[in-house]
Amino acid sequence: MPSSSRPPAITSESMDEILGGRRMRRNRGSDWSRRLVRETVLTVHDLIWPIFVVEGTGIRQAVASMPGVERLSVDEAVKDAVKAESLGIPVLALFPYTDDALRDASGSEALNPQNLVCRACREIKKLGLNIGLMTDVALDPYTSHGHDGLLDGETILNDETVDQLCRQALTQVEAGSDIIGPSDMMDGRVAAIRGSLDNAGLRHTQIMAYTAKYASAFYGPFRDAIGTNATLIGDKRTYQMDCGNTDEAIREAELDISEGADMIMVKPGLPYLDIVWRLKESFRMPTYAYQVSGEFAMIEAANANGWIDGERAMLESLMAFKRAGADGILTYFAPRVAKLLTERT
Repeated sequence: MPSSSRPPAITSESMDEILGGRRMRRNRGSDWSRRLVRETVLTVHDLIWPIFVVEGTGIRQAVASMPGVERLSVDEAVKDAVKAESLGIPVLALFPYTDDALRDASGSEALNPQNLVCRACREIKKLGLNIGLMTDVALDPYTSHGHDGLLDGETILNDETVDQLCRQALTQVEAGSDIIGPSDMMDGRVAAIRGSLDNAGLRHTQIMAYTAKYASAFYGPFRDAIGTNATLIGDKRTYQMDCGNTDEAIREAELDISEGADMIMVKPGLPYLDIVWRLKESFRMPTYAYQVSGEFAMIEAANANGWIDGERAMLESLMAFKRAGADGILTYFAPRVAKLLTERT
């Protein structure tokens, strides 16, 4: 190329003129500066740790599809509650692996004050820990057909299910649950549960509604963990939301909030960050996301194969929830993340 046709060399002065003095990289130049200007921060106070409880004593039973996650006997769950408090995690969410012999068409074990979740709540509460307990209100861990509600042929009975859910919620709160998490997606269940709790003098119990729970392919490992993969008949598309819908999530949130929900949740998490954003922007309610089992398993599998840096991917994924507007995240990474965050402060 002839020298006469070469473009003029870029100099600091000419670049200053192009940029008008605005150099975005100045704030990125050092670790302390990046921390100083960071817009979104992940803390241990943002974490809710889901754990699975199983019958027995001294049991820590690996969930094959969720590396590092275990089903815990009640005594071991108590130990993890102590660990959670020591790490500063605010809330444990309890889910049961119910023995097949106790599952029936009506999910009657959900109403048993001596079921796994209720026993775990009572044992943890005995310690007086500074930690909240959240319990799942839905029938799928207890039904022989694996659905969240009562089944008549192939139809999920909404109103009859809600009546059962109210009794399940009361049973859990009487055992020590602080936050009721209706995950069933029946119409009207938040209002009915709120009314049942208030009528029983349990007005201080919080409700975190699974407001936008989608019929998702990302739940498989969770269903392994609670034993419903083998029992589920059909699918849950008549009550969980369609993945193509966003306006519907707004309508669901309007209903849940008007019915008395204290907090709202989006599930799954990363595939639905737009829903987290819309709900937070629309309602300014305490808004949470569930980083579900399939999301967790994908990160763990990719890390195990050396395809990604698992620790960085874990933290980056959680930061995405906060950036989208989530006030907190239910995540199986909670104890690992809490330890990392503690070590870095």
